Amino acid sequence: MWRTRLLAAAIGAGLASAFPVAGAWWWAWAGLAPLLVLLARAGSYRQAAWLSWCACAGFFTTLHHWVLPFLGVFAPLAVVVVGWVWVPFGLAAHGLLRHATPARVLMALVVLPSAWVVTEALRSWQHLGGAWGLLGATQWRAPTAVQLAALGGVWLLSLVLVAVNTGLAAAVLPGAARRTRLAGGGAALVLVALTAGYGLLRPEPAVTGAMRVAGVQPGIVPGPERRLAEHLRLTRELAGRDHDVIVWGQSSVGLDPARRPDADRRLRAAAAEAGSDLLVNVDAADPAGRIAKTACHYTPRGVAGVYVKRRLAPFGEYIPLRPLLGWIAGATEAAERDRVTGGGPAVFEVAGRRVGPLISYESTFPDLRRELARLDVDVTIVQGSLTTFHGSWAHAQQASFEALRAVESGRPAVLVELDGTSAAFDARGRRLAWMPHDLRGVFVAEVPLSREATPYVRLGDWVPALAGGVTAAAGAACAARRLRHKKSTLTYISEK
Repeated sequence: MWRTRLLAAAIGAGLASAFPVAGAWWWAWAGLAPLLVLLARAGSYRQAAWLSWCACAGFFTTLHHWVLPFLGVFAPLAVVVVGWVWVPFGLAAHGLLRHATPARVLMALVVLPSAWVVTEALRSWQHLGGAWGLLGATQWRAPTAVQLAALGGVWLLSLVLVAVNTGLAAAVLPGAARRTRLAGGGAALVLVALTAGYGLLRPEPAVTGAMRVAGVQPGIVPGPERRLAEHLRLTRELAGRDHDVIVWGQSSVGLDPARRPDADRRLRAAAAEAGSDLLVNVDAADPAGRIAKTACHYTPRGVAGVYVKRRLAPFGEYIPLRPLLGWIAGATEAAERDRVTGGGPAVFEVAGRRVGPLISYESTFPDLRRELARLDVDVTIVQGSLTTFHGSWAHAQQASFEALRAVESGRPAVLVELDGTSAAFDARGRRLAWMPHDLRGVFVAEVPLSREATPYVRLGDWVPALAGGVTAAAGAACAARRLRHKKSTLTYISEK
């Protein structure tokens, strides 16, 4: 029994290799199938629940191992809790595949991907950590497959991946009839062919121009004065390099220019000397003592626009229910003071182009990028910083989100990190720039612009909604069947 559970944990850990840094994106198309076979062969629902828990714990512990040291004494509890995420999916897989027939396999091909997407959508709620580690996000390096994100966002990619894994599991399920194997294998092949066909046949977007985006990536520089000075020094290196905007990362300005006229003058002078506008990020207390992470659009004349971060990283930038859970800050790396949130989106007019700003953690949310696309931005720019998780898998994982967000929104996407991996992608998710976390300096990316109204921008999160309907219907049907079985059993006993 324990060997089977350890095998499930190893399968979950192996699936994490499909994400950056390992980057074996192709394994997402088959890596879940071994777990589905184990679940189908489990002796009971109880055993299936255990296998699901072990696999999920193995997956998230491997994928997010870089978070655990900052949880302190709560790390084991976090692993215990997160392991339950896959349990509903595992129970459904056991119920549908333990007595596999062609009809049940076809049902599994619809229900299991839906249950998976519903789980991903629920755990992507901003107060539960955001859309980090979604299975569909593995395909950012697959130029053909990633195009599905334009139809239904990252959710559609997850749906198709789980469906293919389900078909493969049915095709190799020990003891299954030949018709069952053919149904599973055939369905998997059809889905792969449809995905490839859409990706290959999707036309290129109409390019409306180009924008040269310069990024400044200084790495960890302690102290707000030194950090500002280093950003200014690197910005001077960009003078005369023909760019339209210079972007600094999150928390690049650790003091309030509104209270420091000297800092405000230096920022305006930097924009004038460099020959293009600056997008900086202020992370400092205002006169009332409130702290908000704010993107500031600087010109030689001063601030032309601001955007305040709306979605904060739980525990990293605020503590949920602080009156009840505030004591956690003393035992972990949680925020000592809650940041203030902004009220809505913003659009910066930069060099005749419409720029949609976002800040770090917000890059994980597809709906924020879709919102900016509906505001007709030409490009989205994210200011990020991963100093807390310096040198970890988090850098490449966050940078990979930009490829997905670009395809989903039909807009090119740029990420500039204070410390992390800066990157830029065109509207088809093709990489334009990639500056690893251990490099220090500046870069300039030539970004082709387009304003494509993708189906995902127009329709929104229709995949999670449809998946929710399918899951609810399947749950209701299962409950009704169990109720009928219970009634028939009671009737049989009473007649005896």
